[in-house]
Amino acid sequence: MTVSTALLPVLDDLNKRFKGRLDAVRAPRADEIYIHAQMDLVAGFTAHLCRRWQARLVSLFADDARAGEGAFHLFYVFALDAARGFVLLRVPVPPEKPEFASLTNAIPAVNWQEREIQDWFGLKLIGHPNPRRCALHDDWPEVYPLRKDFDLRTELPPFQGARHKFREVEGEGVFQVPVGPVHAGVIEPGHFLFSVAGEPVLYLQLRLFYTHKGTEKLFENLPLPHCVRLAESISGDSGFAHATAFCHAVERAADTEAPPRARFLRSICLELERLHNHLGDIGAICTDVAFVTVNMHCLRLKERVLRLNESLTGNRLLRGMACLGGVRFDFDAGQIQSLRQFAAALRPEFESVVQLIESSASTLDRLKGTGVLKPEVARDLGVSGIAGRASGLDRDLRRDFPHAAYEAVKIHVPLYQAGDVEHRMRVRIAEARESLSLLEQFAAKLPDGPTRVEVGEPPPGATALGWVEGWRGEIFHWIRAAPGGRLARCKVKDPSLQNWPALSEAILGNIIPDFPVVNKSFNLSYSGTDR
Repeated sequence: MTVSTALLPVLDDLNKRFKGRLDAVRAPRADEIYIHAQMDLVAGFTAHLCRRWQARLVSLFADDARAGEGAFHLFYVFALDAARGFVLLRVPVPPEKPEFASLTNAIPAVNWQEREIQDWFGLKLIGHPNPRRCALHDDWPEVYPLRKDFDLRTELPPFQGARHKFREVEGEGVFQVPVGPVHAGVIEPGHFLFSVAGEPVLYLQLRLFYTHKGTEKLFENLPLPHCVRLAESISGDSGFAHATAFCHAVERAADTEAPPRARFLRSICLELERLHNHLGDIGAICTDVAFVTVNMHCLRLKERVLRLNESLTGNRLLRGMACLGGVRFDFDAGQIQSLRQFAAALRPEFESVVQLIESSASTLDRLKGTGVLKPEVARDLGVSGIAGRASGLDRDLRRDFPHAAYEAVKIHVPLYQAGDVEHRMRVRIAEARESLSLLEQFAAKLPDGPTRVEVGEPPPGATALGWVEGWRGEIFHWIRAAPGGRLARCKVKDPSLQNWPALSEAILGNIIPDFPVVNKSFNLSYSGTDR
């Protein structure tokens, strides 16, 4: 068992603190430690790891291992930023007593993740403040689609159960305003129910998972190379990031690493994906406060990035570029030169757009102080990415857990405390600038060599965590391998699942007409949540 030098003190401390109570400890990789323990240890283990080592509980999921080990397994995934490593606590849940204790009262960030486990695996939550269905709607029949004995081809009867009943908010002058689930635009469905007294919003209830696609179940029925395409479809605007996170997990499970040139090309594509999304969002935020001119310029610049994507990879959204062991296509010298020229040419045009925003007092006045997400609330909810950095959370997987080729460059992470729409936009502006700089650095440092290596089948039972800092925030994929080049389990964690509850907090005290711009400042993915 080889553990990184930075994680050794953590492991030694845990062995001493919980001596005799840890069933097994293994480290398949230097930065990924698995600890097996019983359910009664979860609360104390979590509290100690978070307080003593400032760990973050970044993911919680279940795995049906009844066939091989006679139990369901819960996995609590902790990120230790300072040590650049992960600790995964595995806890068995016996089939004859399918229940587990909730941590939501202590760690609100796991609220939806615990309820997903209850919905998908039928493991009853004990002590949860709101154990209602989350991922499956109330009118679903009693099925548990991520259990191994659930056939993906099962035809379910028409849903006839009780519809979801929102909580009632009472009081003099209080009324409720529903928005959705069907919207006027091309976005996917989501139901927002506002409770207001006069103009200020008192309470916002969210209802998502209208288009649950069973993606995690689909992973279990495809050969590994085909799973890359499935990963691309999890959230269309983050297709390359999700595919890369999945490849990262499989490569780690197979004890393989993409060659240096491939890692640089992956980093270039990740920054291009970040850049075109940030440009689109900056323009859309300005549109929602009636500064349409900025949006027109941002759309023009975004279109240039999309055309560059197509010229480099054959696809405007970088589909088909990611593959196991590296990337599918190399860039020749002319394309690399075009990339460097593009970054240099786009920078002054982007700065002129930023100047337009800065010179518009009315725009800044509408954004400043609107949709505030307080730092302490962001911390409690485990908010990641743009929204987290605008609310004082200094986290970025590119810097803290370098993947692809990010260890070869220095990452500047923008950080603000205000947590309002203005500063979520300012994070985007700063990150767009950083992306242009990183594109130039990656192009200048791009090494020669192959762009792909063969990835053998991971040994049956092998597990691994893969990650990417997507443009929206942290993306995690965890896999358990099955025989024959298949997967027994693939857990997907999109940042939107973590960040949606923060929207309910940020809108409080604002007025309903502010909701579009507050919502756009988070710009969360329905598809990534409904996966």
